[in-house]
Amino acid sequence: MTVHTDTIQLHSKAGRPTYFEITDDVRRIISESGVTTGICTVASTHTTCSVFFEEYCHDVDFAGDEFIQADLNEGLDKIFPRCMTNNQYHHPGPAHVEAVKGMTDDATSTGDTILVPDLESLLNTEAHLRGTLIGASQTFVVEDATPQIGAVGYVYFVDWDPNRERDRKVKVAVIGE
Repeated sequence: MTVHTDTIQLHSKAGRPTYFEITDDVRRIISESGVTTGICTVASTHTTCSVFFEEYCHDVDFAGDEFIQADLNEGLDKIFPRCMTNNQYHHPGPAHVEAVKGMTDDATSTGDTILVPDLESLLNTEAHLRGTLIGASQTFVVEDATPQIGAVGYVYFVDWDPNRERDRKVKVAVIGE
């Protein structure tokens, strides 16, 4: 059995959710793995991000989002409106705010640098909730060294946090023979 892992590096934008269509990267990683039969898991390493599987939509809005992504944004805005003020949601609570006040570039958690540039960046509760609702990973069957996603299925990564741009990581694990 082969286990192959790789990382897709992305850079999100500030001001709105940032979508990335990563299907070709996933196909490339499967091909590089040498696995012809098995599974491929695609996972976010961030709590305000999601990985999802959706039909590719040829129409895009003025911001460059596919219409189905714009529909998703509008639906999620109704469920979890953007966090604009302290106490709009329970999170971030006073203990959390105190815990992150002193964090700098030197603070680490599971090997990733934590940087909170300002307390206002903590007003991203809707991003955490959207990440939880949509999910952080997807697993695909691999047959003939190809993810079984059909002709119109695509793999997407989204950073829901609109407060700042950041470098993001997507981990891909391919397991099989």
